Amino acid sequence: MRRISLIALVVVAALAALAACGGSEPGAGGTLGLVAYSTPKAVYEDLIPRFQATPAGQGVELEQSYGSSGEQSRAVEAGLPADVVALALEPDVTRLIESGLVAPDWNAGPTRGMVSTSVVVFAVREGNPKDIETWDDLLRDDVEVVTPNPFTSGGAQWNLLAAYGAQLELGRTEEEAIEFLRRLLANVAVQDKSARESLQTFSGGKGDVLLAYENEAIFAQEKGEELDYVVPDQTILIENPIAVVATSENTAVAQAFVDFALSPAGQRVFGEKGYRPVDATVLAEFDFPQPPGLFGIADLGGWADARERFFDRGDGIVARINEELGVGTSAS
Repeated sequence: MRRISLIALVVVAALAALAACGGSEPGAGGTLGLVAYSTPKAVYEDLIPRFQATPAGQGVELEQSYGSSGEQSRAVEAGLPADVVALALEPDVTRLIESGLVAPDWNAGPTRGMVSTSVVVFAVREGNPKDIETWDDLLRDDVEVVTPNPFTSGGAQWNLLAAYGAQLELGRTEEEAIEFLRRLLANVAVQDKSARESLQTFSGGKGDVLLAYENEAIFAQEKGEELDYVVPDQTILIENPIAVVATSENTAVAQAFVDFALSPAGQRVFGEKGYRPVDATVLAEFDFPQPPGLFGIADLGGWADARERFFDRGDGIVARINEELGVGTSAS
């Protein structure tokens, strides 16, 4: 009898230890840390309660952190607790592989680790009073541009690569495309830290056009902002990654959350908030325009090449242009 009692005590203690870990299996409850870039906050605020209503999410609480993508990635690398990271661009996730925070095969699934897509658009004043329709319009003397700082904001990197790649789509040379970037950045009024801050700056009356994600323009309209947006014929397909943090004590629950975000129910939340779902069937339920000159990061050599060539803080093309303009590699 004494032996049986001891065994029972060991089992109870083991179960208690398991519960103290916050729940290692979907449906066991616990707390997850979601570290994300700034713009999809409204998506996750809607997605989370829907996940919590599922058997896998029952009893799960999510602690959320939002900010500029690069800073969020660096914060996780420096020790910010996280179970799931949802960032603006792939390099902000892959930088966490070397430190063992993200598994090397994080993007091995059918969506290659991406949870949503979008395109770069021109947000303009209501009625488009300056008739801004093309990339060349952004260089006019009477047009003031707003875009975030590319050394703190993933959205800004997408914006500038869209501008550069659009020139190639138009048949211009690489040298002409770089000169376009130089002239475009000279027309930028302010480089805020994040895409959301740039939207706030534009909403406050600064600038004639805001380079933004399509979903940001849709979000602003739904919030009652008096603006319109133009989808240029030549633009880039934005791809936003999501990944489970390998050091999480709740990896199964974290994976369940990611799986829900990628499910048809989760993808519809993204679509409803103006993001283009990565699920093709769900995407077909929405009426997003298809730009004839749509291109992807692979058309520009991939992120490894583009990041080094354009956004290296020491010798990147954009770093050199910003230095010429008196703008640093941090938010101005």
